[in-house]
Amino acid sequence: MVYEKEALQETMIWFKKLQKKENILKRVSKTAQTSIQKLIPEKVHVMMTDSIKQMVEVTLTTNEYIPSKQFNPTLPLKEMETIVFERQKYFQRLAAVEGAGTGAGGIFLGMADFPLLLAIKMRFLFEIGSIYGFQTKNYDERLFILNIFQLAFSSEAQKESLVERIKGWDEKEQHREQIDWRIWQQDYRDYIDLVKLFQLVPGIGAAVGAVANYQLLTHLGETAKHCYRIRLLKSQPE
Repeated sequence: MVYEKEALQETMIWFKKLQKKENILKRVSKTAQTSIQKLIPEKVHVMMTDSIKQMVEVTLTTNEYIPSKQFNPTLPLKEMETIVFERQKYFQRLAAVEGAGTGAGGIFLGMADFPLLLAIKMRFLFEIGSIYGFQTKNYDERLFILNIFQLAFSSEAQKESLVERIKGWDEKEQHREQIDWRIWQQDYRDYIDLVKLFQLVPGIGAAVGAVANYQLLTHLGETAKHCYRIRLLKSQPE
């Protein structure tokens, strides 16, 4: 159980860091966010909001993101996470190729990147959940996936409540559907606005799109790993 104990310790440290207050640089960056948003065409903002709403609906009501491959839910954690790492690399490359292709086309293809990247991220999360042994066909697990997504791209104001919800997921059923989708959409848009702005610029959009999408999948994978670990391992002594 050495791997499991070390994994739990690493995850608890990760959650503690996540709840630390923003430094002054991050707060200044948040202030600049308003100016950045004004530079992005309104039709892009509308497209972002519509894409997020559609993604949430697809996540909760269809089987589009359910992986076709079956994973062994009885594997030791170390073997599970080896598979998670391999699948993350696959989705990172997929997102990078997609970002480079759409970024090379300027504003119109750059706009197309947003819903395409959302779909890649959700398929990635559904696979991770399945690898960790959770039944992602279940509505409850789909809600958990949306909470992972929200935590990965949340604002400072939302992090503490989201961390508590994730940690107590299997004990506090009454809190599971308390998601403010308006805030959720705004947080995600704020998180990637600057990236999307540069991705719309002809000439540099391809490079920005590839690197940005790769890093976004890296960040999402790290968040998902710790969220599933805490559910599997929190009963063990620290």
